[in-house]
Formats: sequence, structure tokens, C-alpha cells
Amino acid sequence: MTPIPYPSDPLRFSLFSGVCAASLVLSAPANASDNTQPAPASESAEQEDENRFGTDTGSEPGENRIVVQGVRLRGQLDVDQAPLLELGEQDIAAEGVASIADLVTQITNQTGSARGRGSGGRPVILINGIRVGSFRELFSYPPEALAKAEVFPEEVAQRFGFPPDRRVINLILKENYASYEVELEFEGPTRGGQFVNEQEFGYLKIANGGRFNLNLEANDASFITEDERDIIQTGGSTSQLSSDPDQAGFRSLVADSRGLEANLSWAKAYLDSGVTVSANVNYERADSRTLNGLNFVTLEDSDGDSLTRTFGEQTPLTQTRAEDFFNAAGSLSKRVNAFQFTSTFNAGYSELEQVIDRRFDTSTLEADALSGALAIDGDLPSSTNSGFDVANTQAFNATSLSTLRGPVLDLPGGELLATFDLGYEWSNVQATDTRGSAPVDLTRGDLTTGANFVIPITSRRTGFADALGSFTLNAQLGLQELSDFGTLGDYNLSLNWSPFDSLDLSATYVFREVAPGLRQLGDPLVVQPNVPVFDFVTGETVLAQVTTGGNPNLPAETQRDWKFALNWRLPFIDGTRFTVEYIRNRSDDVTSGFPQITSAIEAAFPDRITRDASGTLIALDNRSVSFAETRSDRLQFRLSKRGSFGQGDSRGRGGPPSGARGGRPPQAAAAPSGRPSGAGQGTGRRAAFMALRERICADDSLDVMKRLIAAAQNGDDISEIVPGLPPEAAERIIARISQGGGEVSDDQLSTFRDRICSGQGPGGRASSPSGQARGQGGPPASGGQASGGAPAFNPLGRSGRRGWRYFVNLTHTIELENEILIAPGVPLLDQLDGDGTGAFGLPRHSSRLEAGIFGNGLGMRLSGRYTGETRLNGSGLPGSSDLFFDDLATFDIRLFTNIDQITGSNSPLVKNLRVSFRLDNVFDGQRAVRDENGDTPINYQPFVIDPVGRFIGVDIRKLF
Repeated sequence: MTPIPYPSDPLRFSLFSGVCAASLVLSAPANASDNTQPAPASESAEQEDENRFGTDTGSEPGENRIVVQGVRLRGQLDVDQAPLLELGEQDIAAEGVASIADLVTQITNQTGSARGRGSGGRPVILINGIRVGSFRELFSYPPEALAKAEVFPEEVAQRFGFPPDRRVINLILKENYASYEVELEFEGPTRGGQFVNEQEFGYLKIANGGRFNLNLEANDASFITEDERDIIQTGGSTSQLSSDPDQAGFRSLVADSRGLEANLSWAKAYLDSGVTVSANVNYERADSRTLNGLNFVTLEDSDGDSLTRTFGEQTPLTQTRAEDFFNAAGSLSKRVNAFQFTSTFNAGYSELEQVIDRRFDTSTLEADALSGALAIDGDLPSSTNSGFDVANTQAFNATSLSTLRGPVLDLPGGELLATFDLGYEWSNVQATDTRGSAPVDLTRGDLTTGANFVIPITSRRTGFADALGSFTLNAQLGLQELSDFGTLGDYNLSLNWSPFDSLDLSATYVFREVAPGLRQLGDPLVVQPNVPVFDFVTGETVLAQVTTGGNPNLPAETQRDWKFALNWRLPFIDGTRFTVEYIRNRSDDVTSGFPQITSAIEAAFPDRITRDASGTLIALDNRSVSFAETRSDRLQFRLSKRGSFGQGDSRGRGGPPSGARGGRPPQAAAAPSGRPSGAGQGTGRRAAFMALRERICADDSLDVMKRLIAAAQNGDDISEIVPGLPPEAAERIIARISQGGGEVSDDQLSTFRDRICSGQGPGGRASSPSGQARGQGGPPASGGQASGGAPAFNPLGRSGRRGWRYFVNLTHTIELENEILIAPGVPLLDQLDGDGTGAFGLPRHSSRLEAGIFGNGLGMRLSGRYTGETRLNGSGLPGSSDLFFDDLATFDIRLFTNIDQITGSNSPLVKNLRVSFRLDNVFDGQRAVRDENGDTPINYQPFVIDPVGRFIGVDIRKLF
């Protein structure tokens, strides 16, 4: 196969790229081949573009053709596992988010790992198929900068030096984009008591292989106090005298907080050398103030009468936090022969200061009351000054990970790909606390290394045993050396089978040893008095002395997991994907926070719980513990559907239809010639429009558009750029883009591109890229306004309305088994049968719904969460009771509108202006908790669980 030479003209190349991205079959003086293989994502630009073309020696003489196969966007991953989610530009717009960070948050139900392991389920983030030093590098980018987003299963993480316990998000950026951004938010609960506001300012420019971003953000949230939610107070802490101040007004459910963040990032791709570098610096400041109530005392006189009193309302007990966080990150990626070398670095420093007011020493008041010097109902001080304690924590962290990826061997099924990784992490924590604990200085060095191999066994690509489908084996081996803990190991095996394009089946086994966290081992001991604690043994909420800190005796955890998955793009329902995963987790020596106080827990950890002579809980050591064994099994189902209706394009820009691995190429619209008028004229206009649309909706389209405009303004031949486009149509396009001003800016070109690429064909009907009409009942042939809405944009002079895009994602998780063996000789705990260790038990069923619709400048997003009912068993002793937790369903709605699209105005005041309305917990759903008598324990009051409830907000966002 003889490749066609690389196009030297960048404009011509951008035209070829756009055509290839749409998988068109073009006539050209070259030979063609029909078996070109997609290039790996790590290939250089030259190699990738050479692989897009081939020769066909079977063509007739004089009829040599270029046959272009479906290809990926640059930066799109080429892996054996099918994506779980693909979002094109219009799909991303339908999410209605203001930043890439918001987008990642919105799709959490599809990015979180069902394995329940690994960094809290946070996904691995790639930019254009390359690992970056920190997600902060792009978290503030506006979503308009994205050409596409892909989500892949956990096994893909192995190719980038991570264990298979985190999913992978690949974010593909546009090659040219620039914007200034201002965003203002004001939010609060509908029942009042709090306000939240946020201001954000940003600048982003992507051009010539480089990126620069500056972002500033400030936020502020006020208190919610217990009296604003009518919270019943814990017994023994409230006054028995009505004239005393009420504790509820001086206890906060939500802290008063403020935050400031500044982020600066830069990146550059040097195409000549194949080197990509990036750098990011970030600073965050967070302040908060919590109210811990008033001082109280029980006074007793010489006659034996007693009275509990509260005092010190002018100086309530408070706790303040002030934290500064500095972070710097960077990355380097370079081709090394056939391999891709990537190295990332991330370093951070944080300083946290906590100031905790001391409680007033009431011994003098108690003595005066007993002696008669103070009446038990007499005046108590309204202001106290007992001093304060200070806890300081400084944390240092530096991480580096280098990987080398590429082919090492040619096999009949394809290339054997390998990833070799070497990483080092250094951590240091220094802490002091005036409450009596000794200073802490902890240091850990963590050296990791490993290798991952992707072994093709059979392949439909190469034709080797293709009747069996494509079988691929992933194998990984890793070692970890911890300076404070010793050597740990891990390995995993994964088999992926794709019998045909739309179906993937996989099985994965993971063995891993995991050390407890540095702070879980060595945090300073802190003793806090008068903390409300619910005691399941007695069924009471009491004020107890609680100890927190590190536990140096925690062992390493051993994990043994199986995962079986099916990922199926349904062939009979367009745009629909169904996935199901079965996960089997087994672990020994599991580090856990101290569980709820039950009889079984107290029997397993008798030294952690202290009671007085009457059996009342008075002290709790709440440091982490180690469970002997845990085992769980779960099923997770996910059904997703994306598409469009009305007169819009059913495809999102930036790739093939959602869920497609390659996509079948649409045919180029042929430009008819010599048609006089009438129907033929309409067909010609439609063909010209579609040819124009194919050109300017591809990557690097701004250069193509500039070339078209320059040719039209100079009177040059434009047929080479857009075949069949009449010169007068080009003049109308220029007039519309420039609004009659003649000069055309990049912003005007970008706006024009966005409007035409989501608009209609010249015949008034919604058109696909192939030019086939998808709807009926368009506007009259003479133009004008479609029924029920404002005129849609059409550069060739026709009008009509755009279509609507929608998506629905439903995830349901079923816990089949979840058991804990706390220690040998202790009864096995079944968390699904009331033996839960958490405060709310473990539900067997949970679901999440995400749905949205967007079109004609309007959008709506609906989010729903369902948590099934649970139970926590009591001890069976007098006073103890089972607790019953009702199921709960909550729904959030986000409405958003692009003002310029709604009004049809290009005024600078409304251009790229979006107004969003947010309503969380629409029906004000609250978790109901009852004991066997139908009563709600104090610690489980609905507003203690969720002080906010229904939440409303307005967001105004302007791009310049």
C-alpha cells in the first residue's frame, strides 16, 4: 500500500481533515485502499494522516479514487474496550454546565467505578489522550472548548499507569478557541436561613497547539443555625430557666464559610518534535466558622435543689478553620521511536489552622451556688473569656509518574502493546495541638513500578480468527515500596471479548495490597468534650468525650476482586447503550472508621468505649480500626439513550453517533449543475448548503472559512473550496457574519460556525450531514418563520427551526451481599440485614437518573436519586430499639437559556449570555428515621441530616 504524500498546504490539509472526520468518499487523482486501519491514539500527526489514505489498484484506469475510512478525532483513544459514554459538542451543550469540572460532576453516575475502590471513585483524566499533571489544569475551562468527551471502563486506566479501579475520561479540546468568562451565582434554601454566592472570572485561549488559562473564583456561604430549623436539643445541655439564652441559636448546622481560588495553566504542543508540555499553578484559601453552642452548668443549692443553666450568649463557643493550599503540576509527553513517553509531576503544600474556644470552668459557679453565694436562678455572666486551643497542620506532597507506552511485538491478532510505569510519591505531615497531644511529624516515601501488557489473541481488524470476534488479554504486575510500611504487591488479569462491533464482554481479576493512609496511622490525638453521640446499646443520644486521631497499629489491607461486565450498543434502538456489571469484592484487614456503637462492636473493641456505673456512655475512642474480613457482591445496570427529534441533526459534532466505535461515513452531497429553477433550484441550494456545512463543521474550520471569505471578497473562484456554492450565496454569508460591516472577526466566524452546524438545510427541513431530509412539515418554500417559534439561522437565506437533542441515563445498583467479620470469634455482621456499621445502614437498592433536553436556545436537565429503605438493629437490651430508615427519592432541575438564541439578537450585551435557574430537591424530600415506638432520635432529626432541603439558585454566565 503506497500512502498519499502528506498535504503541505495547511488549509488544504484542514479541508482533508474535515472530510476524513465525516468519512466521505471523494474523487481525487490518487489510488485507494479499502482496508486502512485506524491509527493508534499515540501516533504522530504525520503518521495518523498517512494512515487515513491508501491506494486501490483495482480501480479502473483514469478512475483512481481516495476511499476514506471512519477515523477518530485527534486525541481520541484507540482501545479495545468500547466507550461507556461519548459526548459531542451538542451533547455537551445539552448538559447545561458552566465548566469542565461541572461536566465531570454531572456525569458522575457514568464515571464512578462500581468496584468501590480507588481514590473514592474519582476517574483518571486525560486531555487529548495524554495524562496530565493535575485536573486543575483544565477544570475551569468552559465546556465550549471541548470537541468531544469519552468515558472508558476501568481496564483502560492500566494503559496510563493506574490500577483498574478508576474509570477514564478523555477530554478532546478544540484546536482553536478563545473566550473571556464572567459568571455570577446566587443561591439559597427556599425556607431561608442561608445565602450562597459565587463570582468567577476566566480567560482561555487555545491556538497553534498551545493553551493558556487564567481563572479566579470567590464564594461565600452563611450560617444555618439549629433554631432556624427548630432542632430539638440534646438532653442535659439546655437551660431549665426560660429567661436563659437558647442553645439552638448558637449551634450551627452549616458553617459560615468563604473561599478564594486562583488558577493559572499553560500548555504547548511542538508539532515538529512531537513534544507536549504543560504547567499549572493553583492557590486556594478556605475559611469557615462553626458555632458549638453556649456554656452550660448544673447548679445545686444547699437544699438539694438543682437547675441546669446556659450562659455566655455574647461569646458563644466557636471553632474557626483557615486553610491555604498551594499546588503546582506539570507534564511532558514525547514520542520515543514507536513509544509514547509521558511524565507528570504534582506538588502541593497546605497549612491548616483551627482555633477552638475552650469551655468555661464552671467549678466556681457550682461552689458559689452550693454555698448560697449565688442563687441557682440568679444572673450568670453573658460574656466569658476562657481562652482557646490551636491546632496546626502542615502537609507536603509531591508525586511523579512516568510511563512508556507502545508496541513491542507483532502478533497475528495485532500489536502487543506495553505500558511501563515508574512513580514516586513523597508525603510529610506536621501537626501540633495545644489540647495536650504531642507534636506529630510523619513522612512517607512511596516508590511504585509496574508493567501492563495488552495482548491481542484474535482480531476482526486484522482478520486473524475473526470468526471468533476480537479477544484481548490485559495483564499487569506492580510493586510498591513504602518507607514507613514495607513492600506491597499487586497484579491483575483482564479478558475482553468483542464478538461484533456493538457488544463488549469482559472479565477482570484484581489482587492488591493497600497500606493505610499516612494520617490514618499518625494523626495527632484530639479529645473533644460534650459531643452528641447516639448509643445503639441504650438507644440514647448522650454528650460524650470523643477522641480522634491516628492508629499506628493498622495493618495492610489485601483486596481480591472480580468484575464481569457487558457493554452493548443496542442495534434495534438507535443511540442506546446498555451496560451491566457484576462485582465481587473480598478483603482482609480492612481499615475503617470506627462504626456505630452496637453490642457486637462493643464486644469486638471493648477498650474503645467507656461507660459509667449506670451504663451511660461517657467516652468514645473514635480512631480508625481494622476489620478482619469483608465481602460484598453487587450488580449495577445502566441504560443510556441519546438522540434528537424535531428538525435537528441527529448527530453531535465532534465524532460519530454516540455509542458508535467507528461510525459509517455519510456520503458527500453532489453539487448539481445546470438546473433552471423550481425544485431543481431547491435541490441545488440544499446540496450547496450541505457541501458548505461539511466543510465548516470539521476541525480547523476557521482557516477554511477565512479562505472562503477571502476568495469571495477578492472575486476568486470559490468552487475549489465549496463545490456548487454560488458567489452570491457567499456574499450573503459574509454579510450575515459581519452584520453588514465587511470585516469579519474570529468571534463572528466562531458564532457563525456554531449556528450553522446545529441548524437546518436550505430546504427548511432538518438535514443530516449527508443532506438527507430527516423531518417533514418544514416552513413554506418561500421562507419565513416556522410554526411556533422564531426564525432559525440559515446562511443561504432560508429559515426554519432547529431540532432538539435529548439524553436519558438510568443507573441502578443492587447489593447482593455485604458482610463484615470484625474479629475472629465475633458474630458475622450482615449489613443488608440490619447489622450496618454506618450511621444510616446499607440499602440494598439505589438508583440515579440523569435526563436532559436542549434546543432552540432552551435547555432542561433533570437529576434524580433514589436510596432504598434500610434498618439498623438495636442491642435487644432495655431502652434499645431497632432503627428504620425510609427510602428517599430526590429530584433536581436545572433550566437554562441562551439569550442570544432566544432573542435572535447579535447585540454584544446578549451574545453568549446564558441564564440558568437551579432547583435542587424539588419536592423537599427528607429521610424519615424512626425507632420501634415511632419516635425519631435526636441525632436523626430530618434537618440534622439535611439542614438545607429545597435549594434554589440563579446563575448568570457571559462569554466574551
